[in-house]
Amino acid sequence: MKTKAFQKIYTHIENITKATCTIKAEGITNEEMAYVDGRPAQVVKINRDYVTMQIFPGTQGVATNAEVVFTGKPPTIKVSDELRGRFFNAYGEPIDDGPPVEGEEREIGGPSANPVRRKQPSELIATGIAGIDLNNTLVTGQKIPFFADSDQPFNQVMADVALRAKADVIILGGMGMANDDYLYYKAVFDNAGALDRIICFMNRTDDPPVERLLVPDMCLTSAEYFAQDKKMKVLVLLTDMTLFADALSIVSNRMDQIPSKDSMPGSLYSDLAKIYEKAVQFPDGGSITIIAVTTLSGGDITHAIPDNTGYITEGQLYLRRDTDIAKVIIDPFRSLSRLKQLVIGKKTREDHGQVMNTCVRLYADAANAKTKLENGFDLTDYDQRCLDYAKEYSKKLLAIDINIDIDKMLDTGWEILAKYFTKEEVAIKKEIMDKYWKG
Repeated sequence: MKTKAFQKIYTHIENITKATCTIKAEGITNEEMAYVDGRPAQVVKINRDYVTMQIFPGTQGVATNAEVVFTGKPPTIKVSDELRGRFFNAYGEPIDDGPPVEGEEREIGGPSANPVRRKQPSELIATGIAGIDLNNTLVTGQKIPFFADSDQPFNQVMADVALRAKADVIILGGMGMANDDYLYYKAVFDNAGALDRIICFMNRTDDPPVERLLVPDMCLTSAEYFAQDKKMKVLVLLTDMTLFADALSIVSNRMDQIPSKDSMPGSLYSDLAKIYEKAVQFPDGGSITIIAVTTLSGGDITHAIPDNTGYITEGQLYLRRDTDIAKVIIDPFRSLSRLKQLVIGKKTREDHGQVMNTCVRLYADAANAKTKLENGFDLTDYDQRCLDYAKEYSKKLLAIDINIDIDKMLDTGWEILAKYFTKEEVAIKKEIMDKYWKG
């Protein structure tokens, strides 16, 4: 880090904690970036002329006479079409051996779009994953989390969504990502020839955890450039928001703030809302859609992180391992897209709603039949057909490795229904039945 001519250098640190240091300085603004002993830092508190900075790599080894230099601005990123196809760290610096990006410098973490400038979401965003597109259809401008156990292949699902989604630009933010997962993403995107529409910001496990806090804002400031300035359909994928929240907790605890539920800071709701509320559909066509992984600790959906997330977002997608078919599926019972009714039957085929509801209803009957079986009760012929149906439905429509378009999903649904049930058992409207029944 080079200092500029006439840039003031401070050399007396008043106080040092595990994560922060405090100096006396004037003319400093909140969230301004600084360098303490060459380490990147950010202003987190100003009390009169006392300025407290959070040092991203930590304070170990920082002396009280270390040099402190302020940059005069909060974290920024240069935005332009040159971002596409590139990999960056949490500071927006290239990590792919490519040149620095040239473009307009913008502050990250700005306010979300004014509600007056928003349009009600109404455009379908297809992912190619049947468990999402058929039962939990996504809409541009939506914000929705993936709830998953930490041992489930959510990175594979996110990579698949990135490759299959009908979006102009895909922006991936990785927080606390293992190096193997980082290399996996890079290889998948490169091999698929899709790098020209993908932008990645990565904080890996060997990077300071506190740097994760910059990643979502880097992603969303870039997204706003493409959605607002370029009128593009942008999909932002964030993984893992639990590790992001853990970083918030680390900072909060090191600053001796009193924790709230599950050791999380009391500001967790607003910290998460600041990110998710960037999802928007603009009237002139540009949009930002956010899908974010939240890993669950022991499947606990009542933990503070998923609990707060559920209040903010418009539904959730829930990954579950189906032991009957030995595959991970999108759970139709615990998943919900609250905006799907805006596109089902309007942007998709007329039979979409009927097929979706009927398939899930019969899947519920299969769950009841399974409970009877486990409790030693005799199964009826209908019960057995429901169990056979459930396995095929899971394998052909709920499994995360199913990659087909929505019309094919609906046709597959009709085929499975006709294979195991009569028209009367299916109970779909006659005019729809007459047109699409495969029996």
